[in-house]
Amino acid sequence: MSLGTLEIEILSSVWKLQETDGDMNISVKDVVDDMNSNGIKRAYTTVKTVMDRLNSKDILVRYRAGKKFFYRAVMDREEMSIAAIKELSSQFFDNDISKMIAFIESKYLVTV
Repeated sequence: MSLGTLEIEILSSVWKLQETDGDMNISVKDVVDDMNSNGIKRAYTTVKTVMDRLNSKDILVRYRAGKKFFYRAVMDREEMSIAAIKELSSQFFDNDISKMIAFIESKYLVTV
């Protein structure tokens, strides 16, 4: 489940919109407007292409309501984080989370 920077930005925007209104039908325009309001300027067509890619990766689900398509994240931020941690642990630490934590502590945490 490797995601690029733009995919993560778009997914973060979708999560934010879903957290604000759980029943909201989220369109590409909603995501573009949210990203633009955060100072991230992206073209509508670029965002749509990436959202369709996230749909094909089964990270977003796309559905039709009337004449428009809308999107929802399949997993929330926490679920996606857990999946990413498990994948990282599997790829580099033989599925041993304690090895991964020990590595992170030895490299990134400063002891006093």
